[in-house]
Amino acid sequence: MPTNPQSQTSWANQGMMYQANKTAESTLDPLEKLRLLCLSRGSEGLLEFGRVIRRKESDDLTLEEFKEVIRDADYQLTGDQIESLFEAFDTEGSGTISATEFINAIRPEMSDTRKKSVNDAFDKCDKAKAGVITLEELRDLCSVRAHPKYRSGEMTENEILRKFMATFERGSVDGNITREEFFNYYAGVSASIDTDTCFDLMLRQAFHL
Repeated sequence: MPTNPQSQTSWANQGMMYQANKTAESTLDPLEKLRLLCLSRGSEGLLEFGRVIRRKESDDLTLEEFKEVIRDADYQLTGDQIESLFEAFDTEGSGTISATEFINAIRPEMSDTRKKSVNDAFDKCDKAKAGVITLEELRDLCSVRAHPKYRSGEMTENEILRKFMATFERGSVDGNITREEFFNYYAGVSASIDTDTCFDLMLRQAFHL
């Protein structure tokens, strides 16, 4: 069974949350401020924000829809900051922005080495090459026999696997982990880990790469 990445990096995650929250207070750039506000909620913050955006039926967001996303995510940005963000991404003056492009832009930057590690981990789990990780694929890859709650009888195999999958599916849970959800989660984790080597080692241990 992969070790929960959140428990592996809990101290670093707490430090990242504190620093991001502190820095966000004085940051003037709207995009950086929103990125820091996401990180102030921990490694899951960006994942949660991505899921709020994906509740919209279309990838194209109008200004009013974008304002709703920020409000629903409960991030404290002023009306001027939200409009500045929108205008920065509406480069063609179409009155809409791409949710996908916005999510990609707000992710903390990861080195090519880290991106490859995340892609390798996802590809190993996605045996069917369908673009999602399913419960059955996770079951084939993971063993829960050493899990303390499985050994004690407190939780079944399915309950443990679903709890692990829920790490990547904050908000609406559909039982499938997409590559975007996987990347959004690990972009947050990456922000709390200093070196590429440590990040790569964490993923290798978690997914037996």
